[in-house]
Order: sequence, then C-alpha cells, then structure tokens
Amino acid sequence: MVAHPGLRLRVLPMHVDDLDAVHAIEKQSFRTPWPPHAYRSELESNDLAHYVCAWLGGRIVAYAGMWIVVDEAHITTFAVDPAWRRRGIGDRLLMALLDLAIARGARDATLEVRVSNVAARRLYENFGFRPIGIRPRYYTDDGEDALVMTTPPFTDGAMADRLDRLRAWVATLPEPGEAPRAGGPVTAEGNGR
Repeated sequence: MVAHPGLRLRVLPMHVDDLDAVHAIEKQSFRTPWPPHAYRSELESNDLAHYVCAWLGGRIVAYAGMWIVVDEAHITTFAVDPAWRRRGIGDRLLMALLDLAIARGARDATLEVRVSNVAARRLYENFGFRPIGIRPRYYTDDGEDALVMTTPPFTDGAMADRLDRLRAWVATLPEPGEAPRAGGPVTAEGNGR
C-alpha cells in the first residue's frame, strides 16, 4: 500500500452529479439500497435534508445524510465504500456531519442502526450516541430490529468536551492512502441501515 502525500480526504456537500458514485456505494453497503431517484428527490426538494460526500482525490469514498427537524439532527444514511473501510473515513465523516448539524442549529442527533451492526454501533458510541430504544422489525428486508441511538445535547458540558476531543483526534488521523486491491478483506464500518 502506498500513501499519496498530496491526497487528502475532504467532506463536501453532495450534489446531483455525485449520485452515480453514491448509488454504487449504496448498493455495496445495504441489502435494500435506496433507489437513485430517492437521493435526487432529497437533494432537490427536501429543505430538511443535508447530505455530504467524502472525497479522496477525484473519487467519492463515503457519504452520509441527515434531516434537521426543528433542533434535532436525524441521521438518515451513512456508508463507506467497502474498499475504504477501517481507515478512519467513517470517523471523519461522522465528525463532519455532527459539525454540520451543530452549525445548522441542531441540539442533538439521533439515528437507527441494525442491532447486528456492531461496527457501526461502536462508531456511533465513540461519538457519544447511546441506545434509547428498539424499533421492532424496522428493516423490511429481513425484519431485523433497529436500535435507536441519540446523543446528549451538544451543549452539555461532557458532550461538548467529547466533541472537542474527537475533533482534535480526527485531525491527527493519517490520510487513508491508496485503496486495497480487489479481493482484499472487507469489514463493516459505520453502515447505519
């Protein structure tokens, strides 16, 4: 694996032109992917929706989205390309999403995650999310339950300190480098659905 010193991960707003790459990651990450028109509709006509893409060089390697309803950020989707997992991209993407939520006036954040998705749950727990309930048979493809997770208020002293520490830690992460060759190990990271 060769690192490219000039290749830096950037998190930018998602645009309609990004949807082919987003859908390719979506199909690799979820048993029942959203149809491409769903993202187009979110971007073009949902004022509550905020979607971002993580770019490495000229390639989208991850994406995430949320709705901000009144003062709550509800994370609707989160995925990292399987070839790029376990490189800190999920951490950077989640930090960027939470910072965007805070900048947009959100007080806290919630999400649903498959009960079986241990890697995603660990990522979210690291960022202060805690389980608050179960949505029975939430996932229509197999009837799996969803774990509902939420953060304390972002302005809560302990949560604000956690976010400051996480921001500083994320800033020290090494750049992801070059993607592994096809057929390399694939592990789960941060897929909320």
